[in-house]
Amino acid sequence: MRKWNVLVFFGGCSSEYEVSLESAYAVIENLDRANYCPIPVGITMDGRWFYFQGDTKKIKDNTWANEKDSIPAMLSTERVDHRLLLFPQPDGPSRSIPVDVALPIIHGKNGEDGTLQGLLELFGIPLAGCNTLSSALCMDKDRAHKLAALAGVRVPRSMTLNANDPIAHALSFALEIGFPLYVKPVRSGSSYGITRVEKLEELSDAVALAFHYDSQVILEENIAGFEVGCAVLGTQELITGELDEIELSEGFFNYTEKYTLKTSAIHVPARIDRDLSARLKETAKVIYRALGCSVFARVDMFLTPQGEIVFNEVNTIPGFTEHSRYPGMMKAAGYSFSQVLDRIIRLAVRS
Repeated sequence: MRKWNVLVFFGGCSSEYEVSLESAYAVIENLDRANYCPIPVGITMDGRWFYFQGDTKKIKDNTWANEKDSIPAMLSTERVDHRLLLFPQPDGPSRSIPVDVALPIIHGKNGEDGTLQGLLELFGIPLAGCNTLSSALCMDKDRAHKLAALAGVRVPRSMTLNANDPIAHALSFALEIGFPLYVKPVRSGSSYGITRVEKLEELSDAVALAFHYDSQVILEENIAGFEVGCAVLGTQELITGELDEIELSEGFFNYTEKYTLKTSAIHVPARIDRDLSARLKETAKVIYRALGCSVFARVDMFLTPQGEIVFNEVNTIPGFTEHSRYPGMMKAAGYSFSQVLDRIIRLAVRS
């Protein structure tokens, strides 16, 4: 059989650009070359598209966008003939590469929020991941919480602020729910712009920081307990990896802790009993379906000291390095990184 050409998007116009490079490098390195041919397409932070044909280590090192290795590119709009169009130097021949499936590995805005997914769906290219609507909903913390609540899952008490809303609204809500609380951009990832607010005097600065990353801000109550993640794979029939547990020494799981684990640890499997683990996995599936997820996503929840499950968020394109949480949870359940990627791609082509 002919190898499938897998369009792997990386980079992007997002504060999570560098995280995407790490994830995409790992994905490309772990694709089964007996069945798949990766077609790397990098998007620079200013939005230029390039087909990358150099050493994949340059993606990881962020030296990929150079004239020798990168050719300007764009997708063909022909729905019946999926191709990546290449535009070399004026004296070079134009050419194209057929595309069988697209795997976006771009975290955050302009890649994980439904924008790139919409473009791929418009052009009829099979999408390895959540669709446009689901990606947009999961990226929006406020709307994701409302839909999860309608499905019967407890969510943190919260309120949203728009840029023109008086700060007095936030102050009043903070006094109502108490401290600590969290201030977050409504649509952002990797904990960018998130502040754990310990006292009223810190609130205004936290709101200002969150508005730096998005036009809407959400204030959330603190949930006692710890965070548990669940890797979900599938569209109709769902399988899960082993749960993981985030152990924090202090504060919250911010950007530094997520990518260095300086003072925190991740336990796979989570240190909980079998019955509670089963409840968490079933709750993750309920959330996954309520938000219309497909192919794969990571569902994050809180577990309180009383054993209550509280929804946190869904990552439709979670970290994908070999040491990231999603591959780690699937590995603990018996699936290698290459096997996970194989299932993701085949699910996309079949759907």
